[in-house]
Amino acid sequence: MSNFLDNILLFGRVLRRGGIAVHPGRMLDVVDALAHIDVGERDEVYHACRSLLVHRPDQIPLFDRVFAAFWRAQHAAANGVDVPSDQSRAPKEAVEVMLAVEDPTEASESGTDAVTPEAAVKVWSDRAGLADKDFATFTPQEIADARMALGRLVWNPGMRRTRRWVRGRGTRIDLRRAIGESLRSGGDVVMLPTRKRRVRPRPLVLLCDVSGSMERYSRMLLHFAHALTSRHQRVEAFLFSTQLTRITRQLNARRPDDALAAVSRSVPDWSGGTRIGSAIKEFHQRWGRRVLNGGPVVLLISDGWDRGDPEVLRAQIARLQRRCYRLVWLNPLIGTMGYSPLTRGLQAALPYVDDFLPSRTLGNLADLAAHLNTLSTRPT
Repeated sequence: MSNFLDNILLFGRVLRRGGIAVHPGRMLDVVDALAHIDVGERDEVYHACRSLLVHRPDQIPLFDRVFAAFWRAQHAAANGVDVPSDQSRAPKEAVEVMLAVEDPTEASESGTDAVTPEAAVKVWSDRAGLADKDFATFTPQEIADARMALGRLVWNPGMRRTRRWVRGRGTRIDLRRAIGESLRSGGDVVMLPTRKRRVRPRPLVLLCDVSGSMERYSRMLLHFAHALTSRHQRVEAFLFSTQLTRITRQLNARRPDDALAAVSRSVPDWSGGTRIGSAIKEFHQRWGRRVLNGGPVVLLISDGWDRGDPEVLRAQIARLQRRCYRLVWLNPLIGTMGYSPLTRGLQAALPYVDDFLPSRTLGNLADLAAHLNTLSTRPT
């Protein structure tokens, strides 16, 4: 049963990578529902999961593919069936490997083209041993392997509508074009051209804590920041401890090692204290008007161990949440044994955070990429 529950959780993770917004609360509902059905009956498990995890009819084909792979892996593990050598490590990895060899065209034909199985899952099939390993325990070789895996992820927080209008099939009539084109027909308006709003990629803003309590995770998270910058067109990155430092220019270096070396030279308070509220206040005063235009998605990476005034942090996080499209707090301590967000700073800030997610493993960052990709399907 333990392996079955592990595979159920992996099943939800793969759905998120495929573009179906599976909330952790829904996965808890699925686990609760399994106690009331016969988990040995495929149809009962299928309909229980589908009723709780599928939100739209166009998501059913992708769900069916993922569930079929999940059930094959679970059935093989339960009955001692041999699987190919590349799928023999563990039942949970079998799901990933089998999805990777499925025909990727099926997803695009079904309309779920946000993330193909090859892009979303195969990334981790050759590094599954690292997917759930804590960044703090990585060796230099594992960091290099993880850096390659991060470079393959797709970060797409979606498009936003601007205030400018362009030619296209829209609901607004373009009177200026209509009058201009009527001159060719002696003043008669033959056609009514339309216009639509111009769309642009939604920006990403990264605020990363490099204080002493984050030292075990800082290097790997900087590799994450570099991968994010290299794969997304509009990224602004900042580091903070007791003060704020912009590192966008340094991260533009092509080689990760060069980028990290440039970053380390430009941050004066590396591994210092933590004053999150003061750092975000400085961000608003110096950079907010420039980098918060266009409704960006803000990723705030910190363990929440703040030595400043909780009320200052509350006010600055609330202000940041109002000025961005979505505020995501990534905490590397989520998932560690006995952790709860009980610090005064976190208790003050969390009511204004849209998503509070873990960031201590490669699997967590893959889930984050899938989560950002689902934002493109939401209303702007």
